[in-house]
Amino acid sequence: MRTVGRGDTHMQVVRDGVRVDCHDSGGDGPAIVLLHGLAGHAGEFAELRRCLPAGLRCVAVDQRAHVPGQPVPADLSRAAYAEDVVFVIEELGLAPAVLVGQSLGGHTAMLAAAARPDLVRGLVMIEAGPEADGPELPAEIGGWLDSWPVPFASREQAAEFFGGGPVGAGWAAGLVERDGGLWPRFARDAMVDSIATLVGAPAWPAWDSLTGPVLVVRGERGIMTDAEVARMTQRPHTTLVTVLDAGHDVHLDQPAATATAISAYLDGQAPAA
Repeated sequence: MRTVGRGDTHMQVVRDGVRVDCHDSGGDGPAIVLLHGLAGHAGEFAELRRCLPAGLRCVAVDQRAHVPGQPVPADLSRAAYAEDVVFVIEELGLAPAVLVGQSLGGHTAMLAAAARPDLVRGLVMIEAGPEADGPELPAEIGGWLDSWPVPFASREQAAEFFGGGPVGAGWAAGLVERDGGLWPRFARDAMVDSIATLVGAPAWPAWDSLTGPVLVVRGERGIMTDAEVARMTQRPHTTLVTVLDAGHDVHLDQPAATATAISAYLDGQAPAA
C-alpha cells in the first residue's frame, strides 16, 4: 500500500504477516535507511533529514512493534528486526543502501549490514554499539514506561514530561491520538521484550565481520561507555565523531551537527562496504 503526504511516499511493507511503515522521500540519489531506537518512530528523523544534502533518497522506517494499531509480533528477536531491514532494502530497491540507526536501531543496522553486506554500502551507528546490556535493563525500561502519565492531554504536556526542547518534542510527536488523549504507539511489554534480547548477548562477532567504513556518532552526554567506544574504534575503517552538547538522542539534540558528520562520511565513503 502506498500513500503520499508531506513530500513522502508512505509504504506499508509486510514480511511474514508483520507490517513496518516506510516514509520514502524518493529521488535518484543514494539511499539512506533511517532506523529509530526502542520506543521511537520514523518521524523523529524529520529535522535530521532536512539537514542532510539534497538529492539523497531517505527512507525512515517505523519498525516492527512500533507501528500504531498493529498486533504485537510474536518474534521480537534481534534477527527479526534485522531481517525486516533487509526485506525493506530488497522490496524498495534501495541496494546498496547506507544504514543509519540510533540506539537499538543502530544495533539493528549493524546486524543487517553484517548479514547482507551485498545490500549495504555504509553504516552509521548513532549512540549504538555491540556490547551486551546488563540483566537490570528490561526492568529499568519497564519502570520508565510505567512512569508515563498516559494519556497525555496534549503534545505540549508530553514534551515537557520528556524533558522539553527538541528531544521532548521528538518523543511527543510519536504519540498517537485515541480515546480522548495521546498514547504510546507501542505495547509496553513489546518494548521490554525487545530490549531483553540484548541482555547477555554481545554482538562483537557481527561488528568484527564488517569490512567497510563505519561511522560511530557519540553524544557528549550519551550513554556509550568509553570501553565500548575504544574497542569499536580498534576496528579498521571506523570513524568516531563526538557531538557536543548532545545526549543519547543525538539526532534530536543536534540534528545539524549529526547531519554534518553523516555528510562528511558519505563524501569520503568507499564505493562498497
